[in-house]
Amino acid sequence: MPDKSRPTTGSTTANADGGTPADVVASGATGTPRRSSGPQVRPKNGLDRYFGISARHSTTTRELRGGLTTFFTMAYIVVLNPIILSGADVDGNTLPFASVAAVTALIAGVMTILMGVVGRYPFALATGLGINAIVAVFAATQLSWPEIMGLVVLEGLLITVLVLTGFRRAVFEAIPAQLKTAIAVGIGFFLTIIGLADAGIIRPGNPLISFGIEGQLAGWPILTFVVGLLLTSVLVVRRVRGALLIGIIATTVFAIVVEAIAEIGPRFGADGAVNDRGWALQVPSLPDDVVASPDLSLIGNFSLFGGFERIGVLAALLIVFSIMIADFFDTVGTVTAVGAEAGLLDEKRNLPNSQPVLLVDSLAAAAGGAGSVSSNTTYIESASGVADGARTGLASVVTGLLFLVATFLSPLVQVVPSEAAAPVLVIVGAMLISQIKDLVWDDMSLVIPAFLTIALMPFTYSITNGIGAGVVSFVLLRTAVGRRRDVHPLMWLIAVLFLVYFLLEPLQQLL
Repeated sequence: MPDKSRPTTGSTTANADGGTPADVVASGATGTPRRSSGPQVRPKNGLDRYFGISARHSTTTRELRGGLTTFFTMAYIVVLNPIILSGADVDGNTLPFASVAAVTALIAGVMTILMGVVGRYPFALATGLGINAIVAVFAATQLSWPEIMGLVVLEGLLITVLVLTGFRRAVFEAIPAQLKTAIAVGIGFFLTIIGLADAGIIRPGNPLISFGIEGQLAGWPILTFVVGLLLTSVLVVRRVRGALLIGIIATTVFAIVVEAIAEIGPRFGADGAVNDRGWALQVPSLPDDVVASPDLSLIGNFSLFGGFERIGVLAALLIVFSIMIADFFDTVGTVTAVGAEAGLLDEKRNLPNSQPVLLVDSLAAAAGGAGSVSSNTTYIESASGVADGARTGLASVVTGLLFLVATFLSPLVQVVPSEAAAPVLVIVGAMLISQIKDLVWDDMSLVIPAFLTIALMPFTYSITNGIGAGVVSFVLLRTAVGRRRDVHPLMWLIAVLFLVYFLLEPLQQLL
């Protein structure tokens, strides 16, 4: 049974250097977390002072390594985003694959560097896949791609206003500690199911999902994942420095050798053929060309108010609202989970000095729409870099610079298969799930909201859905047991907004 009188301030998961994230407290206006005991560490140089590297008990080497790990875990987005958006229509033509890849990498690079320099936390940003699912539906049924991108820009600007007024931070801090812990645990399960799906361990089946291929772990790509998972797990439990990064690189090399010998090919061929035993996304082979000139022609190809003219003001506002809710609370979940794993949260499980982080994240949403590659948001894969030692914005600068390089080296980025990155997601999921010990288990009005938050994230493939279910049930159940005073006034507003979000389809039909 957890000690409810003791505030929980972060994960106690061992990181790849053999240490454990320390309990932290806010150190005043700077928002730089520090250990609860021991002398303050004097900065070694200007870089150290600006990013607070020593203050967060990290080193420049750890930050560089953490930035590399986050990049390699996220690099798949440069290939996956063009695949997802390839069917979008722009003036009668589909979006060009090469341009989507280049602009995806460019905006991810710029906004991640901005997060590192301004936010000073180890968070990386890129196109949000959950938000992509929403905008892709509207682009296919109601709006052209430039029109839906215009609404994404408006959504990003609206959230920016909410940040500047302090509302977004107030919402972040209004969520109770029980739900914040549940969010981190739920994201741990969410990362795990993403990793297993990327590796082909679980696949769509009857009735819901199936295990491997016809109930068996068949095919070289699945073996590659298993080898990578076992190798990386051994490195982590042995506390090898850079365990996650070493695991990705070693598994990639193994995959390249396997592909060179077996010539497996992709799971989905260009002619529509399906090879169940093929590689899920990238085929791990050395490219013919390393450098490619980026095509940035998509930048600025959006219509700010075209959606309002096509479907009307109310219908367009509902779309903006749905995107905003997904963007808003995806970030809440990500920041909470990654901050907890890094030991950067205060005694109330809030991120100190979070305003710059939220501001950059909101600007990234608008930037993604302006670049015509969908809203950009803070990525949960940032937890992989944190697990490998990253604690400051310097890691984000490294990740961002690598994304900028990727705009020119996209063929090289495609060498890393998803089966090589997936083991890291599973292991980071295990690290986040360890926070389940901090939940209160003897009060069902707290247990049920936490359970719904945890369960719905992986089962619905959405961080937002999990948070929404947790918030609505928390408000209802705490009120039902006469603990209405435990519910922050803003939680009532958030619950109402989530009810509108969940009822969006019938509301659109009424309009």
